[in-house]
Amino acid sequence: MFNTLGLICMIWWYMMLFHPLHADIQCTGPKAQESAIRNMKINWRTGELELSWNSSKNFITYKCTTEDKITEILPQEVNSSVCSFAKEQYILHKGVLCIIEVPNTNISKNFTFIPGGVNGSAIENFSCVIYNVSLMNCTWQAGREAPGDTQYFLYWQYSGPNDTKECELYIKDKNGRNIGCRFENVTTKPGSSYILVNGSSNVSQIQFYDTCIDLYEIEILAPPLNVTAKCTRDSSCIITWQQPLISYPRKGKCFEYEIGIQNKDEPKEGKKDPPIRNNTYIFQNYNKKKKYILKIRARGINCLLSSNWGEWSEPIEFGQPKDYFIFVILFLIAIGTISVMLIPYCLFKRYCSFKSIFSPIPQPKDKINASNDEDMQTGYINLKKSWTEEITVVEEMT
Repeated sequence: MFNTLGLICMIWWYMMLFHPLHADIQCTGPKAQESAIRNMKINWRTGELELSWNSSKNFITYKCTTEDKITEILPQEVNSSVCSFAKEQYILHKGVLCIIEVPNTNISKNFTFIPGGVNGSAIENFSCVIYNVSLMNCTWQAGREAPGDTQYFLYWQYSGPNDTKECELYIKDKNGRNIGCRFENVTTKPGSSYILVNGSSNVSQIQFYDTCIDLYEIEILAPPLNVTAKCTRDSSCIITWQQPLISYPRKGKCFEYEIGIQNKDEPKEGKKDPPIRNNTYIFQNYNKKKKYILKIRARGINCLLSSNWGEWSEPIEFGQPKDYFIFVILFLIAIGTISVMLIPYCLFKRYCSFKSIFSPIPQPKDKINASNDEDMQTGYINLKKSWTEEITVVEEMT
């Protein structure tokens, strides 16, 4: 009987995979007419898992029980032929057992839903993370037994059947296969989200993968804002900051903070106190001659926020440097002063001449000495003019 029921379920689920989030599953067997309970259906088009059936008798009360391979749901009694369970309590791709009983009788009916498709063809290692307040990345790997032409598609049902949408921005591998999805403008308001990833192939039927997640649990909190440190003369520093940005506001004190302070020159010597709930921290007994590096991170507490530590804030420095830093400053000032003086001198020497700026001063003539010089020059000239040249020709007598 179970083989027949399983075969019928597989056929119905094969049809459902082409219309994700909008399908009814009906499992019947050849002996269904003999039971007062028949035509059992699973409907998961809404935000709940709905189990329905028909009965040949008008019983006043029914008891419903469902369980998957991970969780057993406590039975619930209803006055109609419909039971509803929160969808986030199930992982449907691993199979669900459904049981309908009539209290105080031996009448009961059960069936097991087993999804169809090639084993190992569904995606693996699925995970999602929210970062930068409102961005969400979901990634996965192709099934080990999935054919080469398999393509996967992600559907996200946030708060109900009217809020279902397919991924708009897929992340693809080198072969063009979808291996992830990016979402923008995501809000981490309370409530679970249902995610379905199914696949298609021309070779064989592909198993689907589904999960329910609380978005706040996968959020990486942004760092605290406006981190400042102001030190006083009494060897203490007051550190203040503001809470991280979140996409959906929470009331009350929803964060606790971890303060990280390290000596800049000796980073291994860090100060780590227990987490605090306030937005102010006093750093006592710091060394005025040293400089410190400060960073802060946050996590949620008691407010539907991620309990994992978020990102560290950008490091900031506070405190005083070592004494030699003053000498370095003085040395640099001295070098700068000398450079300012030498540069104009070199430029002046390169492009200017002292003679062009400081021309020689003319001196008065010495008339006494000047007359003697003139006579000597005149005599020399006259002597040169009176000089006569005689030429003697000698002939040889034969």
